[in-house]
Amino acid sequence: MVEYKLVISDGPLALARTLGDPQAAGFLGRRIGESIGGELLGAEGYTFRITGGSDRSGFPLRPDLPGARQLRLYVGKGFGFHPTRRGMRRRKTFRGNTISEETVQINLVVAKKGAKPLAELFGAA
Repeated sequence: MVEYKLVISDGPLALARTLGDPQAAGFLGRRIGESIGGELLGAEGYTFRITGGSDRSGFPLRPDLPGARQLRLYVGKGFGFHPTRRGMRRRKTFRGNTISEETVQINLVVAKKGAKPLAELFGAA
């Protein structure tokens, strides 16, 4: 059984929602940067773009790493590492850009708005 925690961002508003089977199966194999129709989440008229996520161990999905594999990369300044000294580099663990069964959290941003507000659709205050 696949279950994802979705974090949906719409400007200053961020909503969290848990998504279980069978809706979660629609995310398997998708990549960072792809668009998802709102019908999959019950938000008619909306379009969402996948911007990132993390796996069950807390390692982030890296957009420039193909596949769903876990890999240790030697990184400098940039994504996933903020050095304290100039020229500092470190080996960090990342997950590929494809959503798999190991993915736990998926970050989404609203690409196209629908008729109803998100807060009303997902029950936020």
